[in-house]
Amino acid sequence: MSHSDTIPLHPSSQSDIDEIENLINASVHQSVPSARPPSPPRASIPVSVSAAPSPFISSNLPQPPPLPKSSTSAPPPPLPPRPDVSSSGFGPAPNTLTEPVWDTVKRDLSRIVSNLKLVVFPNPFREDPGKALRDWDLWGPFFFIVFLGLTLSWSASVKKSEVFAVAFALLAAGAVILTLNVLLLGGHIIFFQSLSLLGYCLFPLDVGALICMLKDNVIVKVVVVCVTLAWSSWAAYPFMSSAVNPRRKALALYPVFLMYVSVGFLIIAID
Repeated sequence: MSHSDTIPLHPSSQSDIDEIENLINASVHQSVPSARPPSPPRASIPVSVSAAPSPFISSNLPQPPPLPKSSTSAPPPPLPPRPDVSSSGFGPAPNTLTEPVWDTVKRDLSRIVSNLKLVVFPNPFREDPGKALRDWDLWGPFFFIVFLGLTLSWSASVKKSEVFAVAFALLAAGAVILTLNVLLLGGHIIFFQSLSLLGYCLFPLDVGALICMLKDNVIVKVVVVCVTLAWSSWAAYPFMSSAVNPRRKALALYPVFLMYVSVGFLIIAID
């Protein structure tokens, strides 16, 4: 019998084979679990790829366009020169330890002349009326007090030293008392500023005392003292009145006027 010949199976054997195949297929389907239904899509969360988390919140603003790179970098513009703030009363004072003595004397004299013009010749239309308050000094008032005391002592025929002592004590103590009076009234002024202004306002009385020493005439003395007294009071009025409350202006100006009147009587009385 050749290999190409086939032997037909018995019908019962064919049915047994079919039954075995059905059992194998059933066992395979029972061993494989049923597939899970597909899960709904989840929202994707952006994850930073940086090595360390940043403590700042990222901005949503658009990034600026990159600057064009030039082949040669341009040098930075030169800085403008700084203004001399020390001469206007602001900023630190210049270093005067290494400058010549003559420069220091010239600077002090120019300041005295400038403050004298601002105080004795008040101008309501001045650009900076408060410059005399900021750039105050005590050399000018000290010079005017000493000059007035010397002029009165030279005018006196006897006890010249006592006249100088009385005049110097009256002016120095009076300026201190008047300054304390302004401060107690709630004035917005520095103690040495007030001393400086009151001392500069003595300049007209210095001129009057010098004229009275040269002209020994009672009528001339009275006229000169009245004029210089009004001049000194007029020079002190804008500064002292602006330092206190308008309701207390008279309380601040009356003692100043009283001190200048006492100095005027002292000029007339000395012979």
